Amino acid sequence: MIRTTGVFAVLFAGALSAQTWQGNHDESKVKPYSLPDPLTDTSGKKVKTRQEWEKTRRPEILRLFEQNVYGKTPPAKIDSRFEVVSTDRNALEGKAIRKQITISFAGHESGPKIHVLMYLPPNAKSASPVFLGLNFGGNHVVNSDPGIALNEVWTRDKERKPATEDSRGQNASRWQVERILARGYGVATAYYGDIEPDFDGGMEYGVRKILPNSDWGAIGAWAWGLSRIMDYLAMDKNVDAKHVAVMGHSRLGKTALWAGAQDERFAIVISNDSGEGGAALSKRNFGEDVWRINNSFPHWFSKAYRQYSNREADLPVDQHMLIALIAPRPVYVASAVEDLHSDPRGEFLAAVNAGPVYEVLGKKGLGTDAMPELHQPIMHTIGYHIRAGKHDVTAYDWDRYCDFADMHWRK
Repeated sequence: MIRTTGVFAVLFAGALSAQTWQGNHDESKVKPYSLPDPLTDTSGKKVKTRQEWEKTRRPEILRLFEQNVYGKTPPAKIDSRFEVVSTDRNALEGKAIRKQITISFAGHESGPKIHVLMYLPPNAKSASPVFLGLNFGGNHVVNSDPGIALNEVWTRDKERKPATEDSRGQNASRWQVERILARGYGVATAYYGDIEPDFDGGMEYGVRKILPNSDWGAIGAWAWGLSRIMDYLAMDKNVDAKHVAVMGHSRLGKTALWAGAQDERFAIVISNDSGEGGAALSKRNFGEDVWRINNSFPHWFSKAYRQYSNREADLPVDQHMLIALIAPRPVYVASAVEDLHSDPRGEFLAAVNAGPVYEVLGKKGLGTDAMPELHQPIMHTIGYHIRAGKHDVTAYDWDRYCDFADMHWRK
């Protein structure tokens, strides 16, 4: 065991009991805790080689997350159908090629459809690398571009309603489309509510309805949707499918990590303020905890995860092991100094403790256990930064993600 010691607005109302929850935001009150060693298998054998990791320990850790946290994602045995609905080669005043694609599923034409928005650099001499991520409010919120089809979105009252014109571009600051395009990267996104709406009972309207499984959560469904979008990107001749980075913020950061752990086609995985159940250590009693997240969002995780409410010490895994599942591919974890709910230090320590796996695979982890100062990013095969501000995605974050992709893809 690795020994270590302590150094968003909710879209839908949680259970009444969760309203009385009081989390710890005081570093001096963090209790000692133990982390499972990602390089020691359940028989007690130490993993020392790439072969042992790939053949034995990695599948073992993946199963432990399926059994105890996210649930098992069903194999993609359903046929996806891709329709390019529109293409504009002069979008954003000539700054982009805009494509809009609809993904539907054979035999379920009246069921859920994933509407993908993609911008690509207009003058690329070859296929473009792409950042892929899900959005919270519908594709129209990522940019004020009038050519983006208005999504239908789920309301807090659990109703699906057409979006209105005044909602265009509401979350543009979180996407920085023009900024990313100027760096030579494409951007692909889809509304997470297309895959499954984000409320307890939402599975009746999403992909879990057509892919039944006894125990997988909404995070697993959203991750499955990211892989279906990746299926399309792998077919688009304008996309460099070997250089797709999956990125997510908050609950969608948890989703990006789980998608990247399962689907090795994602060449870089980025977690932005993903917190509990994402990049932050669960066994560290700081910020949101397992009890709070299970009570507030009972649909996110598997039912098995509920048994660890107030019993984090009994978890056979922790989130450093989730990050380690991405190895040897590059992974980036980002925090915000005011986002105490997401436990920035716990996110950093998870990245630190994933490092030994990267080293066995011949890659460099963070190379330090000293948390960096604000705006002093660390970039090796594992990257990390903490920035000023709150729970959000900012231009600073995107500049670092582009820097990280530059470092790994444009050497």
